[in-house]
Amino acid sequence: MMVENAEKRHEHHGRSSKGFLDAGEVLRYIGINEGERFLDLGCGDGHFSIAASQAVGEDGLVYAFDVDEESIAQLQREIAEKKIANIKASVVDITKKLPLADESISLAFMSNVLHGLVENNEADSTLNEITRVTAYNGKLAVVEFKKQESPHGPPLSIRLSPEDVETLARGYGFSKESVQEVGSHHYAIILRKRWITTAQSHN
Repeated sequence: MMVENAEKRHEHHGRSSKGFLDAGEVLRYIGINEGERFLDLGCGDGHFSIAASQAVGEDGLVYAFDVDEESIAQLQREIAEKKIANIKASVVDITKKLPLADESISLAFMSNVLHGLVENNEADSTLNEITRVTAYNGKLAVVEFKKQESPHGPPLSIRLSPEDVETLARGYGFSKESVQEVGSHHYAIILRKRWITTAQSHN
């Protein structure tokens, strides 16, 4: 049994947050503004990307990245049906180099994604890329399940507390601004890029 668990990778791609989180409420707390360039990492079916596209307006842009082809195809259909012009939805492995220019993003976002990256030892490559593409003084917002038992979500053993996220992100040039509950089972932590780290040189 232990061997089986050791070999089983945590799967976190392509899931929807619609049943758990109010996208508008989360984005209001995060403080998304018109004209921003918003990056939704591990966007799933675009629950947050669609809401963000309205918040950033015509002068803003939303990049929606997920490795799950079916989820991106679903999001692209919704974009076409609703004639949304400011979302670029792409099949992208967020653990690899992102197809974005240096410091081109004002707000990077992950919902129920980071714990899986940490569990699979993929957080370093992803956070290096987030540091590279986020502008100085830009924000990283992370939504995660609270580190307590709940009827849904990942095993308690791989959940991340706000302190875990803060400590991890600090090594990539981000410092904590605030933490807030965003629903019965989730919290959001806002971090701001305050300095350049040597981690960026590994890209």
